[in-house]
Amino acid sequence: MSHILAYDFMRNAALAGTGIALAAGLAGYFVVLRNQVFTSDALGHVAFTSGLGALVGGVQLLAGVFGGTIAVALGMGGLGGRARGRDVAVGTVFAWVLGCGVLFLSLYSRGRSAAGGTAGVSLLFGSILGLRPAQAVTAAAAGVVISALLLLIARPLLFLSVDPDVAAARGVPATALSFGFLVLLGATVAEAVQAVGALLILGLLVMPAATAQRLTARPYLGLALSGVLAVLFVWAGLVLAFYLPYPASFLITTLAFATYLVSRWGWLW
Repeated sequence: MSHILAYDFMRNAALAGTGIALAAGLAGYFVVLRNQVFTSDALGHVAFTSGLGALVGGVQLLAGVFGGTIAVALGMGGLGGRARGRDVAVGTVFAWVLGCGVLFLSLYSRGRSAAGGTAGVSLLFGSILGLRPAQAVTAAAAGVVISALLLLIARPLLFLSVDPDVAAARGVPATALSFGFLVLLGATVAEAVQAVGALLILGLLVMPAATAQRLTARPYLGLALSGVLAVLFVWAGLVLAFYLPYPASFLITTLAFATYLVSRWGWLW
């Protein structure tokens, strides 16, 4: 590890990846518990579209990604309540966002095809090994803040996620809490795009949480385990990417998927 961390780009990746993974693992636990996997997938594509829209409009990329993703997350929360209505709302927004992404990519690519292609690939698949020091510090700080806020609302959010009717009857502010979680989820997706990209964000959000929930039924232990697994997947993916000629995002999600398979079917062996 000392040899790997001797390189600036690996130190930046490890710093950013730790903050991003911790936030994704914690948020992902509630995503799986609340059956909002489709919402997370849609937000990944929103982050891609928002980033391209920011480039077209001359806005700072990260500001566009965060602003667009959080705004659409709140919009989806306001459109759908129960599971069926929520899925319809998310699917509607998803389709429109993908169309906007195609438009923005086309507009940005005109006259600067090389830059447009590079930006599009970076947003889709991540570029954690190409982060500058300022970007790494920003990503790590955002991850720590998001994680702290998630832990702050963890108790009432667990209650609301497991039994929403009883939680509302006991005075839990269901609407405010749900919207607050969507804001944090949108921010998590926006920052995680730097590590694994819009297409693979679902892996970092869902697979550590799904694995944790298969390993333990205790909510707080599962929440902690989900965060730890996400961080370990990112660290292991970065180490492998240092020695192997494969993208870090691919290795991170592959490790997460393999671990989930072991947790699901390992007992058969």
